[in-house]
Amino acid sequence: MNRTGRYRLGVLGSGKGSNMTAIAEACAAGKIPGEIAVVISDVADAGILQNARKFGVAAEFIAPGKYRTKLDEDSERTYLERLRAEEVDLVVLAGFMRILKGEFLRAFANRVVNIHPSLLPAFPGLEAWKQALDHGVKVTGCTVHFVDQGVDNGPIIAQEAVPVLEDDTPETLHARIQVAERQLYPTAIGALAEGRITVKGRRVLWKR
Repeated sequence: MNRTGRYRLGVLGSGKGSNMTAIAEACAAGKIPGEIAVVISDVADAGILQNARKFGVAAEFIAPGKYRTKLDEDSERTYLERLRAEEVDLVVLAGFMRILKGEFLRAFANRVVNIHPSLLPAFPGLEAWKQALDHGVKVTGCTVHFVDQGVDNGPIIAQEAVPVLEDDTPETLHARIQVAERQLYPTAIGALAEGRITVKGRRVLWKR
């Protein structure tokens, strides 16, 4: 825990920031016993930065560097320095479109979480809601998981099922999954902040 005694979140995002907004609201309501310390984006005009500032949260753009799908070495170092300066306890990925590897995950070992729009291990990767619809499943959903060196592969913290309706389009299905995400993610982060989560191998156990 940092010297403030408050559980501090560092949120990384590339898009509008709807999950960040849900997390900030949960912090304000006391559902998460902590606070968002900083929001960082790899996109200069990302909506997540504007939304963060509405909550009075420090928000900044840090250039991702020369690679398309991950942070380059210099950028990764800058991200780490910023998160450490804010004494972040947990790194929360909220639509962050860069794969985190190596030094970053070692620096925050078992302290990086992500939410994915499917019931993992089904449909990892991009546009998981479209994958689910194309595959013809009757139920999909969202998964909160720890981030490891694999893609959408870390231990599963929590899941929420979302039915696939007969008249669903990729857009309507994705919208309902996002509603579930905004409920599930703050709940999981709240449990982490309260120390109610333990990991044994690939199993994540909750203390009620």
